[in-house]
Amino acid sequence: MNRQPLRLAVMDAERILTQAGVASPRVDAELLAAHVLGVDRMKLGLIPLVDPPVIEAFHRLVRRRAQRVPLQHLTGRAWLGPLELAVGPGVFTPRPETELLLEWGLRALAGASRPVVVDLCTGSGALALAVAHERPDATVHAVERDPAALTWARRNADAQADRGDTRVRLHAGDVADPGLLAELDGTVDLVLCNPPYVPEGTPVPPEVAEHDPHAAVFAEDEGLAVIRHVVRCAARLLRPGGGLAVEHDDTHGEAAVALLSTRRVLAEVTGHLDLAGRPRFVTARRTQ
Repeated sequence: MNRQPLRLAVMDAERILTQAGVASPRVDAELLAAHVLGVDRMKLGLIPLVDPPVIEAFHRLVRRRAQRVPLQHLTGRAWLGPLELAVGPGVFTPRPETELLLEWGLRALAGASRPVVVDLCTGSGALALAVAHERPDATVHAVERDPAALTWARRNADAQADRGDTRVRLHAGDVADPGLLAELDGTVDLVLCNPPYVPEGTPVPPEVAEHDPHAAVFAEDEGLAVIRHVVRCAARLLRPGGGLAVEHDDTHGEAAVALLSTRRVLAEVTGHLDLAGRPRFVTARRTQ
């Protein structure tokens, strides 16, 4: 069996993905190669030659990626902060920009002992599980209305619990329900949410349009419909001094701040930028 240079296979994959319009062709090619080989991407340089079956498996994944199947669906995993999460069809894939919201939330919990945290529209469970990982003393609740997404969240929650993290409490529920988690009213230290917020009709990449659940991406009322429910819910759940952070579309910089500012019980309303310098999430504190 003639072994083949891995470097040439990756270069060919990069060319194919570039022609397909993939945004990060070289990185995706290397990550797919690392996935097939079962190694860290940074160790690919230590593997000069591979067997033909490896090349064939790699090329199969490259062809699917060229069809704009999300990289995370091909590898079966995504990352948020230090956490590796299982993802696939039926659940929203976490994005790197959400890590900034997570960092704000963790800072907001500094000094709080045994905090209570709620993650609304949890999807894969990413934010809730990341908080539980960083704050093992926290009681973390995660809410999701979609049964398919909740199945992924439960899978990830079980995996993190098996790794030793504090178990997250999952709830099937809708942020539009005025009685959602009513037993927690006035007791929550932090509410986090990455809701559906893209305005209906907005053009999005094929990875999003064809593979992310529509209801996890798009929202009515120019993308603000779900955020309005989130703000009402959070204002009820938070204790005095508790924090709120909500991700939003990059067109919502002013609208999101204005929306939170209309709630008399919310103060210190602040807009935040993402890694590209675009408006991305808004934060506030519950007044006394």
